Amino acid sequence: MTPRDQLLALNDELRRLKASGQRTVPVALESLAQLQAAVRANQGGGETVAAVAAVPPMAAVDRRNELRPSAPIAPVKILQMPPPIQLPAGDKATRWTALRELILHDPVGRAQLSSEGKIVFGVGDLNASIFFCAEAPGPEEASAGEPFVGPSGQLLTKMIQGMGLKREEVYLSYIMNWRPAVPAGASLGATDNRTPTTEELHYGLPYLRAQLEIVQPRMIVALGKTAAGGLLGASSFKTLGEVKGRWHEFAGIPVMVTYHPSYILRDNSKRSKRAIWEDFLQVMERASLPVSAKVKAYYL
Repeated sequence: MTPRDQLLALNDELRRLKASGQRTVPVALESLAQLQAAVRANQGGGETVAAVAAVPPMAAVDRRNELRPSAPIAPVKILQMPPPIQLPAGDKATRWTALRELILHDPVGRAQLSSEGKIVFGVGDLNASIFFCAEAPGPEEASAGEPFVGPSGQLLTKMIQGMGLKREEVYLSYIMNWRPAVPAGASLGATDNRTPTTEELHYGLPYLRAQLEIVQPRMIVALGKTAAGGLLGASSFKTLGEVKGRWHEFAGIPVMVTYHPSYILRDNSKRSKRAIWEDFLQVMERASLPVSAKVKAYYL
């Protein structure tokens, strides 16, 4: 993705936020300076450059101390815009391999890894119709370097099999490709997860867009509130119930929002299981997968 492509994507995001009623966007001062430098380097970009250049410097709000974890932690380093994503020409496998190398060697991600952690890139069929997306890896995924291998991932695999598919026939990824760092002195335990900040999710979105451009799925399944907020804009809804079970759109691709499998592990009720399966039935219908009476009545 070239700097101009990044500016276009940013302009699209700003327009979407404006249409949803949002009038301010939190921006770190460092990020704003980098953005304005990118604008100056791309003068002549027309409406996109004009729109981004119009952001007043004094409107920037430094949010480095406004994290949203469940437990108090020290500030994490402010992220910058990711490097330009320029993939080589070639088939999907060639481009996917090049993108994988970019993400695995991302300096921001590598700087936040624990001693045993790994960057986790997407896996699956590069021609998949269904693209499952969550917010970030958990401890098991960071240790293995593979998405959805922990308890919630095993449950997701079971649900995929309930759809009549194999794990290898879909694509599995995250918005953020590494486990959110827990700063020293934090009260979170080794197996606890910190919710990614909005800025961290924004950093990962260009990498996610690049994967979508390669795979070109027919639909995305957003798993959980944080992933839904990253794709749809966190300001566009307050509770997951407002967007769950309905079709939305990201990068021109239909998005079905549902629970993260970890929610079912916490609330193992028939009602919760049925609620997520009803969403999966909508995905199956849109993907033209066979839905028998047995499949309709399926419970996890």
